[in-house]
Amino acid sequence: MSIGKEIVFFFGALGTFNGFILSLYFLFFTKKKYLSNYFLGALLFVLSTRIAVTVFVYFNNDLPKTYLQIGLSACLFIGPFLYYVLKSAIHNTVLKHWKLHLGIWFLAVLIIGLWFPYQNYPVLWNYYFVAFIFLQWFSYLFVSGYEIRILLQKVISNYESSSAAEKWFSAIFFGNALIFLAYFLGFSRVPFVSCITGAVAFTFVLYLIILILLHRKRTDDLFLLSIQKSKKLSESESVVILQKLQKIMNEKALYKNPNLSLKDLADEINISSHQLSQFLNNNLGRNFTSYINEFRIDAACSIITSNDKLTLESVGYDVGFNSKSTFFAAFKKHTGTTPLNYQLQALST
Repeated sequence: MSIGKEIVFFFGALGTFNGFILSLYFLFFTKKKYLSNYFLGALLFVLSTRIAVTVFVYFNNDLPKTYLQIGLSACLFIGPFLYYVLKSAIHNTVLKHWKLHLGIWFLAVLIIGLWFPYQNYPVLWNYYFVAFIFLQWFSYLFVSGYEIRILLQKVISNYESSSAAEKWFSAIFFGNALIFLAYFLGFSRVPFVSCITGAVAFTFVLYLIILILLHRKRTDDLFLLSIQKSKKLSESESVVILQKLQKIMNEKALYKNPNLSLKDLADEINISSHQLSQFLNNNLGRNFTSYINEFRIDAACSIITSNDKLTLESVGYDVGFNSKSTFFAAFKKHTGTTPLNYQLQALST
């Protein structure tokens, strides 16, 4: 075995080992027993099983075919467990018949595995069963993505202001999507993908471990997605926060700081980042970036109508945008027109 393969084998095996340890943690050792914990533990267990088989078979093709059957069978549970992880987190509940749902897949794997063992039907497994497995896996991945589409849009558009739980479940989805892609490319006979799979799995598990370490004093915050999403501040609380925000933004013009963060603004009005994010999302219906950009665009409109000597690009920088393209895109989204058209309209009146 070459040094390169030994390194790949090491990281793949390490990722698999950590995945098994992490699955045991979620299944048995978390303080609060959220249902999503159990599904995540099960998801990591079947993922680690599949990846372990991939890593060892890649470096030893003489392993018994039973190992291949176990690895492929584990793939049939990755999609369902991923779906239930996200479903239970977002809605704080799952479908009433989730046990029946998973039981049917388990029974199907057991019956097919006994009647058509890989050892005796390699062609059937390598072509037809594998194709079905990838179709089933992709279907659950697609449905899972649709289930958390709003969450993914928020995290992608404004990662910094997203809560720990939102980042956590987004990481779980994207990690699974990358692992699926690596396996699918391998199935499509793309060279060297089997090596990449181990590295992707290691990175995915390592990222989850890092998130846990960052929130080790309040790990349960990672699983409070549904509570954060559904809870809305009272009218009196929202009025107080809104007044503080408007006062601080108008008096200090904080929006002119291109590096202004959710935490910076929360500190200015003496509330937590989570409370501010909750207020903006649930009470005002917008994220942190959209809220700040409204002040920036309003200020830009005032400058454009009162001073035609400044370039539009310089106006964008003056009000807090860090690039011309970001300014132009936000301006059109907020006003429905471009800065140039707005300027021309202002000059013609």
